[in-house]
Parts: sequence; C-alpha cells; structure tokens
Amino acid sequence: MIFPMQEPPVAIRAMVHDDLAQVSDIERRSYDFPWSHGVFRDCLLAGYQCVVLERDGRVGGYSILSIAAGEAHILNLCVDPRYRAHGYGERLLDEVLLRARRADVAEIFLEVRPSNHAAIALYRKKGFHQIANRPAYYQAREGREDAAVLAKKLKSH
Repeated sequence: MIFPMQEPPVAIRAMVHDDLAQVSDIERRSYDFPWSHGVFRDCLLAGYQCVVLERDGRVGGYSILSIAAGEAHILNLCVDPRYRAHGYGERLLDEVLLRARRADVAEIFLEVRPSNHAAIALYRKKGFHQIANRPAYYQAREGREDAAVLAKKLKSH
C-alpha cells in the first residue's frame, strides 16, 4: 500500500534577529533587486509586525507589516522558492490580515509588480483590489517596472 506524502507541519511566529540570515538568503534567491540584511534588521528594530513561516526548523517564508494611523501596509511577503505552491503564501497573508484586524486597522495596502501573476491572484482571492498604479516604482533588469497598488477594507466606517 502506498501512502501519500504528508506535508511537514509549519508554524508562523514572530521574526527574531537570529532569523535574519535565512530571511536575507530567501530574499536574495527570490528577487533580482532584494532587500538588504540591514533593511530587515531595521524593520525589526522599528517594531514592524515581522513574522516567519517555519518548516522543518527552517524559515520557509516571511512577511513585514507596517501599522500606523489606522492603516496597514504589507511591505514584504515572500516564500522560499523551494516551498512555493504549498499554500504557504496564503498562510502568511492570513496571518498578516489577522494581525491587522487585531490592531483595529480599517484598510490594508500593498504594492506588487504587475508581472507577479501568482501574487496578484492570491491577493485578489483574499479580496484585494487595485486602487492605483505607481509608474516606474520598482527597479527592473531593463529600466523600471510599475507597481500595482492594491487595497482591502478590513472594517466599514
């Protein structure tokens, strides 16, 4: 008898300084123009909501959320390329949305490259919609790439 492979358990927890090397490594392998180790360190020091998804004792993804003035901004959400297509991005996004709701946030925002179809599909699935376009927002291999600005209302006024 053949048994299907079980997915290893994952946990989402607060990011700590000791996670920064793994987080920076995932970032470098995921993006042509990655955030630096120092940017992640500064996000932790600034008190942003920084979380990691842990699988098999290793960081498999992370997210950075800024909360201020009744709004939240997803600054970064990334899953290790080796662990994509397992639902981990959705797990991280659900955690971010939960944290924003707990902080009594009215609306949450993010920027995403229009070429990142998988991310856009996930955000749309979770109720985000495009509210603006930021021209030449991202560095790209050839010039600049626009950013789609997405938003989701978390409570009505």
